[in-house]
Amino acid sequence: MTRLDDSAIPDYPGLLRLDGRVALVVGAGQGNGRHTAHALASVGAKVACVDLDPDLAREVAGEVGGLACVADVRQRDAVERIVAETLAAYGRIDVVVDIVGMALWGSLLDSTDEDWDTTFGLVLRHAQLLTQIVGRQMVADGGGAMVFIASVSGLTSAPNHAAYGAAKAGLLSLVRTAAVELGPSNIRVNAIAPGSIQTPRILRAMQERGDAPLPPSIEPLGHPGQPRDIASAALFLCSDLSLHVTGHTLIVDGGASARFVFMGAGLPTKEIPASGKVFSSARVSAAGEAPVS
Repeated sequence: MTRLDDSAIPDYPGLLRLDGRVALVVGAGQGNGRHTAHALASVGAKVACVDLDPDLAREVAGEVGGLACVADVRQRDAVERIVAETLAAYGRIDVVVDIVGMALWGSLLDSTDEDWDTTFGLVLRHAQLLTQIVGRQMVADGGGAMVFIASVSGLTSAPNHAAYGAAKAGLLSLVRTAAVELGPSNIRVNAIAPGSIQTPRILRAMQERGDAPLPPSIEPLGHPGQPRDIASAALFLCSDLSLHVTGHTLIVDGGASARFVFMGAGLPTKEIPASGKVFSSARVSAAGEAPVS
């Protein structure tokens, strides 16, 4: 009998390995960034850990046996410097993961020009710089992989984060454009869109404000995301398991953005009146979205 498929079966676990490759993790000091640095190092990558906080950069670099770099990546000269430092230490850059980002909440009508400038700097400016500066190096080196941590805020809408949502939507557009332009140079560019992720920063902010935890019904999986979930997605997109994936946004939100949120969602069926009308004083954001670094 003639086989219809005689193609070789690859070493799938081996495709996850990053032995001999160099990863630049920007925003590595805590939460999603720290877990991503550990994930990449665990499969053999040499990791340059970039953070604005010198102590955090050194701490995480020590944990993963990597290089500590301190920079405000909203500045072009700072990005050029950390790229030069990484090249001096390791000779190349194969992977970049950009986790930098923070939201300033406020109503659209009350937001100021400064709010918008600050938000676009925190969310989009550094991504543009990294794409340009690291991209040129990857072209020279023959390829690479870029991963940007975006947000479901760039895909959906909710009150009080117009600037953040617009900046994240811009980031997703940048990712798609970069994927198209850099693909011929063997560079893959993808994004991850987290929903509600329990990073240390988010947990501290919720505690300081006295916020109640998001109800489990917000996410179909019934539990909030953890930094390991973002790190796992980044590891996939950085590895050869995703060799044919580029220009893609991988949503990691427990299914929150896939469901239609209606009055009474999450209540047991017996508690929903026959009319289907439910009245509640609870206030929940559209997708439980939170800052990502």
